Amino acid sequence: MEKQDTKNLKKRYLIWFYKTTKEAFDRIERKFTQSEVDRFILKELENASFDNKNIDKYIQEFEDYIENKEKDGVSLKYEKGKLKPEYSFLEEKLKAIEKAIVKELGESALKEIKSLYEREMTERILRSTEH
Repeated sequence: MEKQDTKNLKKRYLIWFYKTTKEAFDRIERKFTQSEVDRFILKELENASFDNKNIDKYIQEFEDYIENKEKDGVSLKYEKGKLKPEYSFLEEKLKAIEKAIVKELGESALKEIKSLYEREMTERILRSTEH
């Protein structure tokens, strides 16, 4: 096998490994980042002037949704006030994969892979037809 073929195989593997690990990590972390945004939106809605004053039910539903998301996030990340071993492992695994990418392919490849991942995740959201 030629040197370039070997490098290509490693690159594809590292991209796959980064993607799958980052997705698992993001499934937990997004609960917290989304909650920050949700709380801001909730405050804006609570301070908004609506023509129809019968929106309290919808604001309460949104607040309940936020609280459930926060509880879910905490249960995925923490156990008895400490980081869960699974979470810590995922975090360290992601760091190790990033180091492997830099070692095998260079710092610019890590930036490229991160950019590709973000583009793919954004495209998934924009393509989604679920409601």
